[in-house]
Amino acid sequence: MPDVLTLGEAMAAMRADRPLLLGGNLALSVAGAETNVAIGLARFGHSVRWVGVNGEDEFGRLVLRTLRAEGVDVSHAVVDPAAPTGLVVFEPRVADLTRVSYYRAGSAGSRLVPGHLSAALAEGARIVHLSGVTAALGPGPRAAVEAAAHAAPGLVSLDVNYRAKLWSPQEASAALRPLVPLVDILVASDDELALVAPPGAGGEAECVEALLAQGVGEVVVKRGAAGAEVFTGSRSVARPAVRVPVRDTVGAGDAFVAGYLSGLLDGLPVEERLDRAVVTGAFAVAATGDWEGLPFRDELALLDAAPGTALR
Repeated sequence: MPDVLTLGEAMAAMRADRPLLLGGNLALSVAGAETNVAIGLARFGHSVRWVGVNGEDEFGRLVLRTLRAEGVDVSHAVVDPAAPTGLVVFEPRVADLTRVSYYRAGSAGSRLVPGHLSAALAEGARIVHLSGVTAALGPGPRAAVEAAAHAAPGLVSLDVNYRAKLWSPQEASAALRPLVPLVDILVASDDELALVAPPGAGGEAECVEALLAQGVGEVVVKRGAAGAEVFTGSRSVARPAVRVPVRDTVGAGDAFVAGYLSGLLDGLPVEERLDRAVVTGAFAVAATGDWEGLPFRDELALLDAAPGTALR
């Protein structure tokens, strides 16, 4: 039984070195909210299984090869010869502002359905990690997320992970609010809480209180450069962000989740889970790529070194 089971769409990712209009060069990698979390957890030494659907094409082969190389179990991944692997393009626009374009309509990943998860769920996992990104991809993926939440053999982790290019706030709320009573760990940025809190909940404090009242064990609020805070039924714990030179903010939230779940799997108290989460997020923003800069367990202390230090 793996420590974590996650599911979703993994895509080929192309990163431009300058605006596409100017003929920017594209570097090829892979990306996906849940696969970013899976890779982060695998680098910390946890056993992770990912379930998704890829096309029978070179992009799909790249996805599976990359996940295998990073130690993620893809034994239940599905290959669909009738649909292509999705694509995402990251384009630097100005300063550290990145424009993201999705090419995932009709993709293999959008064909994920509950039946694809049956064997993996039957084999169990300590944590089933879900993301709002997958629920946004269509009726099949949404049903798969719902099925995983209902059938999870262990804890359920949900990252709201709202993407305005994929669905509206109303659609997101309609899909995710019914899942809240099934969720043990809910992760959201401060502006996403209202999407999952009951209608009529006011500011952050009221949203958090309402979510805890519905049975959520921990509400983890990401505040970007201002750090993060965890709310439980009895208290809250906050941590500032780790200050690093920012190179790429894409994937930072997924890195944060990987760090937090790793601490939970290690049996750490909330304070230490949050410490690991903000450090892992800092590794992500200090490197280019969704997951490439994520740390291994023995590298967690690297950011304590003075800037410009040569590690000899």
